[in-house]
Amino acid sequence: MSIVKTANHRAPASAHRRRVDPVKAASFITLLITTFLMLLPLFFMVSTSLKSKREMLKFPPTFLPESWAWSNYREIFDTLHFGTLYKNSLTIAVLTVIGTLISSALVAYGFARFRGRGNQFLFILLLSTMMLPYPAIMIPQFVLFSHMNWIDTFLPLIVPAFFGSAYNIFLLRQFFSTLPEELFDAGRIDGCGELRMWWTIALPLSAPALATVAIFAFIYSWNDLLTPVLYLSSSEKFTLPVGMASLTSSRFRIPPWHLLMVASVLAMLPIVTLFAVAQKQFVEGIVLTGIK
Repeated sequence: MSIVKTANHRAPASAHRRRVDPVKAASFITLLITTFLMLLPLFFMVSTSLKSKREMLKFPPTFLPESWAWSNYREIFDTLHFGTLYKNSLTIAVLTVIGTLISSALVAYGFARFRGRGNQFLFILLLSTMMLPYPAIMIPQFVLFSHMNWIDTFLPLIVPAFFGSAYNIFLLRQFFSTLPEELFDAGRIDGCGELRMWWTIALPLSAPALATVAIFAFIYSWNDLLTPVLYLSSSEKFTLPVGMASLTSSRFRIPPWHLLMVASVLAMLPIVTLFAVAQKQFVEGIVLTGIK
């Protein structure tokens, strides 16, 4: 009798055993393969940065370095004046982020909060500027900055950020539009003006959207090659992309690809660090700006 009860007691456990969903299993395997393929170039870049110049030119290429050439990371600072390039790029990128956040947030707040005549027309006009390719305004901008004696300075790379960006304004406007009107009514009762409400109410509640804009602005400025090439002529003012591009110039009979990989690894660190720190806010900003 006890044997029968034991068998009946075990039967539901086996019946309720979890079954593997073939769709989820296939999706998981696909994600694993995709992740591996996406990380493979990154691994190859790091591996090549630790190879000697002779080993780098071997065919077939080695997957891992035969001898770990850590001296490559010291050599890049002697070959490119890498510290100066890094400092220039970091200075321009940080100031660009500050200018983009201040100007874009202020304009976006105006479009989200003020409903006067012509508001929608001006917003559509602003968005239409996104359809203009950069080559269409490149020459007029160069002539303007040339007349202002800004050539071979950081100003043409920084000052435009303080006049807003259509995409970032659109992104922040969508977020500001979702903020409850009751918060601003309470601010008016307390005697706050619009600028104070923008600073004390709108900005603190918009941390995810602001983090998203900051990451986009930093990446764009950090990776920008065309603008520094246009406006900078002194080697001590070159940015990181310009210095890295010089490694493939004709002054090298065989481009030092191992040093280029070293520069790429070091150039990637600020972006990876920024995304790791602001990952949560970045994901929230992407999701929340599309709610409305």
